[in-house]
Amino acid sequence: MREVDLENLLLKRDKRAIAKAITMAENGDARVYEIIKNLYTNTGKAYIIGITGPPGVGKSTLTNEIAKFLLKENNSVGILAVDPTSLFSGGAILGDRVRMSDIALDENVYMRSMGTRGKLGGLAKATRASIHILDIVGMDYIIVETSGVGQSEIDIVKTSDTNVMVLSPDMGDDIQAIKSGIMEIGDIFVVNKSDRDGADKTAAEINFMLDLNSKSNWRPPVLEVSALYRKGCDTLLYKIKEHRHYLEKTGGLKERRLKNLEWEILEIIIDNIMNDLSEKISQKNINELINTAYAGLTNPYMIAESIYKSLKEGFK
Repeated sequence: MREVDLENLLLKRDKRAIAKAITMAENGDARVYEIIKNLYTNTGKAYIIGITGPPGVGKSTLTNEIAKFLLKENNSVGILAVDPTSLFSGGAILGDRVRMSDIALDENVYMRSMGTRGKLGGLAKATRASIHILDIVGMDYIIVETSGVGQSEIDIVKTSDTNVMVLSPDMGDDIQAIKSGIMEIGDIFVVNKSDRDGADKTAAEINFMLDLNSKSNWRPPVLEVSALYRKGCDTLLYKIKEHRHYLEKTGGLKERRLKNLEWEILEIIIDNIMNDLSEKISQKNINELINTAYAGLTNPYMIAESIYKSLKEGFK
């Protein structure tokens, strides 16, 4: 398929074209980035909701319920569900798609499971490009559900407009273990599976930690939700919209998106540098340098400095 044909089909919200473009992004096909460049003026309209939290807290079920409410309001919804990568095929395990099967065929929904493919941070390498693609086709909302994340895997904060941190009553001391990370990235906290014992206690612990870490005028709400039984999901969507209104009113949305753009640009630059480095230095040369360090003839610092100087000269 020619790039110009793919561009035209994307503008018509053709689902096969969307699938093709995202697959190209996952495979590192440079043609998709040309398409995004050409159509970038169509971006910036979608509102991006991040759904993150540790494994097993019910993120997929919650994402499904949020999408249903958005669809009832005649919104179009793009869903990027990042799954752990299969050790055998390299693809997504597809657990999210199974849980969202009741909305996957809706004409106003495009859902894609993406494998992390070894990338840390809870997102897939092609997530940003995929967000741009869904934005280009005119989705009103894009929901990005991360793979199970912990304290250090917080890339979603560099991508979303509103970030929903999902926890569950059965986490126990795990909340304490990850609290310094999650307190910084959650705009809204959800204690899912609130039909279980301990939900009130978990919510109280989160509120206590938020009181100690409050650094802005937006005080993240803590909601008790049971996505499985559809309890409290409407309140969650209301709070997401309330946070959006707050960001738009205070200028925080522009500030957040500018910061996200900065992170994206830096990541693109780093990726390009790494690609150049891979082309300039063969694995054979690397192995030779490693062996000299192992033999005590040089050291890792000198090797890295030499490679960096060589790369730097290439930029002049």
